[in-house]
Amino acid sequence: MNSGDTAWVLISTALVMLMTPGLAFFYGGMVRRKNVLSILMQCFFLVCLMSVLWVVYGYSLSFAPNKGFWGGFSWALLKGVSLDPYGDYSATIPHQVFMIFQAMFAVITPALILGAFAERMKFSSFVAFMILWLTFVYAPVCHWVWGIGGFLRDLGALDFAGGTVVHINAGIAALVTALMIGPRKTVATRVPPPHNVPFVALGTALLWFGWFGFNAGSALAANGLAANAFVVTNTAAAAAGLSWSVIEWARVGKPTLFGLCSGAVAGLVAITPAAGFVDICGALIIGLFVSAFCYLAAAIIKPKLGYDDALDAFGVHCVGGIWGALATGLFATKAVNTAGNDGLFFGNPEQLLIQAKAVGVTILYSGVVTAALYKAVDLVMGMRASCKDEEIGLDLTQHHESAYTILE
Repeated sequence: MNSGDTAWVLISTALVMLMTPGLAFFYGGMVRRKNVLSILMQCFFLVCLMSVLWVVYGYSLSFAPNKGFWGGFSWALLKGVSLDPYGDYSATIPHQVFMIFQAMFAVITPALILGAFAERMKFSSFVAFMILWLTFVYAPVCHWVWGIGGFLRDLGALDFAGGTVVHINAGIAALVTALMIGPRKTVATRVPPPHNVPFVALGTALLWFGWFGFNAGSALAANGLAANAFVVTNTAAAAAGLSWSVIEWARVGKPTLFGLCSGAVAGLVAITPAAGFVDICGALIIGLFVSAFCYLAAAIIKPKLGYDDALDAFGVHCVGGIWGALATGLFATKAVNTAGNDGLFFGNPEQLLIQAKAVGVTILYSGVVTAALYKAVDLVMGMRASCKDEEIGLDLTQHHESAYTILE
C-alpha cells in the first residue's frame, strides 16, 4: 500500500466527480432557457443513480475477472472488494479506491449521451433508458477493454482513460438516440442558439479541471506516468482550442468563445485514450487535428445530413474519440509507458490495426444495442415528450421548475 498513490487517486476521483456537474453547465448553457434545468437535473440525477447502481452490480459486471461477456455478479454489493490492493487494478491502492474512481467514469459516460436528445425526452423514459444502457452497453464494453479477461484488453487494445469505453461508446449511442427520437420542432426552420454562453465557459473550465483527474488519475499512482498524462492532457486541450479558433476565424471571419470551448473539449476527448502512451509531440498533433475533424462533423456534415444531435455529443465525443484511439495506434511509445506498446510511427503498425478493431467493435456493439434498448423503452413508455410539453419546455413540464423568474 502506498499512501501517496492512494491520496492521488482519491483526489482524482473527486476531480472526475466534478466533471458531471461541469458537463451539466456545459450542456445547460447550450440549450434554450426553458430547458436548462432539465439538463442539470438529468446530469445530477445520474450522479446519484449511477453511483448506486455501480456499487450494487455495475462494478461487478464491469471488472470482476471473467473471460465472458461481462464480469458477472461475484462482486455485487462490493462482496470481496476490500481495502487491500488487488492485482492489476490497484497494485498500491485499496481495491475500493479503484472501484470508486471507476464509478465516476460510469457516472459521466451516460451523461454525455443526453446532449444528443436534449430538450425532447421524457424524464421517466430517460431514467429507464439509462439504467438499461449502463447494464447492457457500458458494463460489457468496459469489461472488454479494461477488465481482467476482457477480449479487447487481451488483444492488446490501448485505452488509457476511456477513448473507447467512454467517448466512442457514448458518442455512437448519442447519434443513434438523436436519429431515433427525431429533430426538435424548431430545427427545421432555425437551430436555437445557446441561451447562456458564460455557462458553457464555466462548464468547460470545470471539465478541463476535472479531466486532469480523469487522465492523470488513470495512472493509479503518483508517478511519472501521471505527470506525463497531466502534461499531454493540458497540451492537447490547448492546441485544440487554438486550432478550432483558427478554423472558425478563417471560415466565418470571427473566433467565438463558444468555438474555443468546443475545441478545448474536443482536445480533451482525443487525448483521453492516448494520455498514458504518447509524448508531447504526439499530444500536439492529436490536439491540432482533432478540431478539424470535429468541426467538420459538427459544423459542416451535420447540417447537410439534417440530423439533430442537439449539443454535438456525436460530433465531439465519438469523432474525437475515434481520432484519439487511432492516434494512439500512431503515436504510442514505450518510452512513455513500458506497459503499453509502440505505435505505427515507432515501428509497430500492428498496434494501429488493433486500435481500429477496438473502435469498430465498440461502434457496432454500442450502436446496435443502444437502438434495441431505445426501441424497447419507447414501446413500453414512449420516449419523446409531447409536442405541447416540448413547446412549453421540459423545466416546467417534467420538473415543475423554472430557471429564470422575472419579478414584477
